[in-house]
Amino acid sequence: MNFLVALRKEVLEQWRSYRLLIIAAVLVVFGLLSPLLAKLTPEIIRMVPGGEDIAMLIPPPGIQDAVAQYVKNVSQFGVVLALLMTMGAVAQEKERGTAALMLVKPVPRGTFLAAKLTALTLSFTASIALAGIAAYYYTLILFEPLDLPSWLALNGLMLLFLLVYVSLTLLASTLTSSQAVAGGIAFAVMVALSILGAIPRLGEFLPGQLLNWGALLVLGETGSFWPAVGISVGLIAGAFAVAWAAFERQEL
Repeated sequence: MNFLVALRKEVLEQWRSYRLLIIAAVLVVFGLLSPLLAKLTPEIIRMVPGGEDIAMLIPPPGIQDAVAQYVKNVSQFGVVLALLMTMGAVAQEKERGTAALMLVKPVPRGTFLAAKLTALTLSFTASIALAGIAAYYYTLILFEPLDLPSWLALNGLMLLFLLVYVSLTLLASTLTSSQAVAGGIAFAVMVALSILGAIPRLGEFLPGQLLNWGALLVLGETGSFWPAVGISVGLIAGAFAVAWAAFERQEL
């Protein structure tokens, strides 16, 4: 029961603070724009002085361009949102003293953190679902129908990718009492994962590979990167476990 009470409080806070609306609005906008940008890129290039010659070298846009735009835009802005919307999840409550008030109800500290992670997961799940619907519809209009099961798989993998950064940022927010410091730590982790993901062979096991796998599925190409799924789930679980252990030892 304590978990449901804490979860209700977190969901209401995300709604009242417009965080849910911001996440959904940003991702839906880029879900809509991605296939449109893919379709209009040659025309945009032609508008640049001397761009006519460059545009002639670019092959006609296809469904692969719409998928690539969608994956790039939603994943990049999704990571930024994951950092911004999560870095104050615990740190801000410790600054304001509201964390101590919640914990004397009493709400176990593990439940307190689990409710925050669950509420953020629900927000990003709903937002990715809406963005996926928007992108699917516009791709259908501008290009051709996408394979629905593969499209759902892509969005599921993208959600898992973003939840890795949500959980790591939640850990940073738990370890510190400053939103700015938590954001800095989370950004450093993001950069580190990006650098490691660029290393041949090692990148196949890191969260970034989830996006490549999802794109391959939609385009009907072969590929399987289950180790990246396992590592991503392990990072989420590990980040939560470390955050819980650290939070239990903190004086509020």
